[in-house]
Amino acid sequence: MNASHHNPVLGVFWMLVTGANFVAVTAVVKYVGDALPAAEAAFLRYLLGLVFLIPMIGAIRATKFTPKLWKIFGFRGVVHTLGVTLWFYAMTRITITEVTAMNYLAPIYITIGAALFLGERLATRRIIAIGVAFLGAMIILRPGFRELNDGHFAMLFTAVLFAGSYLSAKIMTDEVSPAVVVGMLSITVTIGLAPLAWAVWVTPTLAQMGWMFLVAIFATAGHYTMTLAFRAAPLTVTQPVTFLQLVWATLLGWAVFNEGIDIFVILGGALIMASVAFITWREAVLKRQSTPAQPATKV
Repeated sequence: MNASHHNPVLGVFWMLVTGANFVAVTAVVKYVGDALPAAEAAFLRYLLGLVFLIPMIGAIRATKFTPKLWKIFGFRGVVHTLGVTLWFYAMTRITITEVTAMNYLAPIYITIGAALFLGERLATRRIIAIGVAFLGAMIILRPGFRELNDGHFAMLFTAVLFAGSYLSAKIMTDEVSPAVVVGMLSITVTIGLAPLAWAVWVTPTLAQMGWMFLVAIFATAGHYTMTLAFRAAPLTVTQPVTFLQLVWATLLGWAVFNEGIDIFVILGGALIMASVAFITWREAVLKRQSTPAQPATKV
């Protein structure tokens, strides 16, 4: 194991902080509610968050942008723009617990996308894990047993779009530095959201601007502490901790927003998270078994 992966306790700590930051993001967005249109709220979050790109400007300017890079950056900007807009919209339509639980579907879609578009192999164990995850999604949604609204469908599409964004990022990490990947995402999404926000623009109050800047702070802090967690411990240690986000979100929704605790959402979220944890564990096992002369097969 790399020397940077020698402190699992620290890794768990930073992942707990990461979960707190991301739950804080959902709480603030839920609090603002539909006072601002979803596209405008998302645009303000990214626009105000551009201040955090200042340290990345040098790396972006030094990058040689090939036509291939522009296409990938453009594609990621489009899918992430749509995903962010749908996520903000879903937050105004369904509970925090449902949004958090359904967000766990993104890694499952990433696994499917990697097999379809990146040539990675899907072994039987991984296919079963994906099936369990979709069973978890059906338990959350319970179609035919309760009324679904457009917020539920927005979250289903959100997870697919975010998966496309992350797969694009995986391709780009072989071409440019992480700073450029993160920086260009913020720039392209801000540009992509601008016309959507303009179409539904409502003049925000100073308080609403402040709340959206707070969202940007929590989101940026969450990505940073997540990086610290990955440096401190392997994914097999840090990934299962992300399930606690569902616990925090459920308690927050109950205590602050008077949302009921739905045992089916908790159960479905647990199944999805267990599938994600299993896939992460299998990937870590394969990496340990691989040698330089015989690359591990992705399963």
